[in-house]
Amino acid sequence: MEQGLVERAEIPYRGIDTGQLRGKNPLTALANLGKMLKGVRQSLAILRDFRPDVCFVTGGYVCAPVVLACRWRRIPVLIYLPDMIPGAAILWLSRLAQRVAVSFPEAASYFGGLAPRGKAVVTGYPVRRELVEAAQSRASARQQLARTIDRPAMDGSDDLPLVLVWGGSQGSRSINQATWAALPDLLPHAHVLHVVGQRDWGLAKEQMQTIRATGILDGGSLRRYHPVDYLHETMSLALAAADLTVARAGASTLGEFPVAGLPSILVPLPQTGVNQQRNAEQLAQHGAAVIVADNKLADDLARVVVELLNQSERRTAMAEAAAALAQPNAAQNIADTLIAMTAKG
Repeated sequence: MEQGLVERAEIPYRGIDTGQLRGKNPLTALANLGKMLKGVRQSLAILRDFRPDVCFVTGGYVCAPVVLACRWRRIPVLIYLPDMIPGAAILWLSRLAQRVAVSFPEAASYFGGLAPRGKAVVTGYPVRRELVEAAQSRASARQQLARTIDRPAMDGSDDLPLVLVWGGSQGSRSINQATWAALPDLLPHAHVLHVVGQRDWGLAKEQMQTIRATGILDGGSLRRYHPVDYLHETMSLALAAADLTVARAGASTLGEFPVAGLPSILVPLPQTGVNQQRNAEQLAQHGAAVIVADNKLADDLARVVVELLNQSERRTAMAEAAAALAQPNAAQNIADTLIAMTAKG
């Protein structure tokens, strides 16, 4: 998936072999160890060609061969931890890195505290410049979004709020199903922009056929439901335009929702290598989000969304709480850290 995104941005891409060791059976782990050793050799060859002054990685087992090769060549390494809690790979690789950039001070303790005593540097979570600019005016972003995705009814002229529902790049089956079930309750109160994900787009088409056949939604309500398979560059407009979002609690929520001043209902993905629950708690503890457990989603989604739609003052307070956490200069902070490390190297 990352290769496609990188190449879409017209950035040169070179892949290496690697494999996950943790949680695998012995035979698979042994095979993956062989891939990782091959990846180290490939990384050393890339370093000889590219001759970098510094290395920047965002963790995960895919980065291990690169970090090991950089350590061998004495190239300084900056790891970025986007989440609140590091996974096993980042914890291990941080021993080889000179610095670890974190989004919030609470994560610094995993790396011996803040530099220079420890390795952590608080930079914030980097977001796209397009989001920072679009977030200057929610009304303008909404009108531009409606034009861009050709949904004129969504331009905000009817004064109904916009709810953005999404589950990451692949989509979320549980969020999608709960949203379809909740539409009769949601659409009298708001427009719903539903980023279904490419994996479930076929299900979305079937669902719309069923809704039309059964007549459970009238024409007016249907015009307020806006399903799309995926948003690329347009996602910045969607985040800036929405009055409320329903989403997973991946690392991007820690940066994008504060910059957009976006109140959120977060549904942490259970049982993953990344602790989405702690990400969600970071926003919820500051009053910027409400958490709904994945196994409660079908029962609670409609009620929680409608409650927030009917409480504009509460949404405003959540938006202000989110905006207070924003660090729109995070990308520059990371760049400055890299430059400083190059000077020392």
